[in-house]
Amino acid sequence: MNFLDKMEQKLGKYAIKNLMVYLLVFFVGGFILNYVNPNFYFDYLCLDMERIFAGEVWRLITFIIYPQTTSILWFVLEIFIMFSLGRSLERLWGTFYFNLYIFIGLISLILASLLVYVFGHQILLLTPSNLYLSLILAFGITVPDMQFLLYFIIPIKAKYIMAFYGAILLYQCITGGWDVRISIFASLFNFFLFALLIRRPFLRVRQGIRRYEFKRKMQEAQKTTQPLRPMGVRHICAVCGRTNISNPELEFRFCTRCAGNREYCMDHLYTHVHVQPGEETGTGNHS
Repeated sequence: MNFLDKMEQKLGKYAIKNLMVYLLVFFVGGFILNYVNPNFYFDYLCLDMERIFAGEVWRLITFIIYPQTTSILWFVLEIFIMFSLGRSLERLWGTFYFNLYIFIGLISLILASLLVYVFGHQILLLTPSNLYLSLILAFGITVPDMQFLLYFIIPIKAKYIMAFYGAILLYQCITGGWDVRISIFASLFNFFLFALLIRRPFLRVRQGIRRYEFKRKMQEAQKTTQPLRPMGVRHICAVCGRTNISNPELEFRFCTRCAGNREYCMDHLYTHVHVQPGEETGTGNHS
C-alpha cells in the first residue's frame, strides 16, 4: 500500500462528494455575472496577485468562476460534458483521488501566477478554462475505448477525443506566447502528475475492467456449456441425461479432460468421448 492509499484511508471521509457539481455552480454564477457586468470578474474576482497581496485574498477562490464562453448553446453543452466527465471520474477513481486531481490543478494555477508575479514582476491572469477541459484527457487515459456520441450523433472513442484535444493544446504551445504556455502547463500539471507519478486511479480502473471482462467471459462460457436445469437438479450426465432427481442412487463426477466443465454419471465417466475445445456445443457420445 503506497502513501496515497494510506492518505485515502485516513482523509477519504473528508473528501467532497460531487465536487464537480459545486464547481459547476460557480461556473453558472460566472456565466450569469458576465452577462450582467462583463468587467466585474476582472475588477474584483480574477487571479490578480497584486490585488491579492493588497488584501483581496478572496480572489484565490473566486477566480474559478470564469466562464469559458459567452454563447448560451455552447455553455449548456460544456456544462453537460463537464458534469458527465466529473461524475464518471469520481465514480471510477473514487472521491478522494478526484478531489486530489481538481485541487492540485487549482493550486498549480495559483502557484504559477504567484511565481510569475514574484520572479517576473508581471501579473498573469490565469483562469481554470483548460483545467476543466483537462478532464477530457484524464477520462481518455482512464477508459480510452469508451465511446461517446459527439454532438449526440457521431460515435467516437474517448482516446480519439483526447488525442484531438491534445493536438490543439500542442499547437497553442507552439504558436502562442510564454503566457499561453504557462497557462496550459499550469492547467495540465495535475494531468501530467497523475499520468506519470500518481498512476493508482488508472491502474485501479484497469484492474476493475479486467475483472469484469474475466467474470463476463466465465458467465458466457457457463451459459454455452451448461444447459438450463429443472428446479432441484444439481447434477446431470452429459451423455444419458440422467440427473440426481431421476436417479438419486447415481454418483456424478466432472471430467477434467473435457472442455466446458462437463459432468457425467459413473456409468459414462470412463466411457464417454472427450470433448475438445471448440466442440463444447456438442455432447459426448457413449463409446
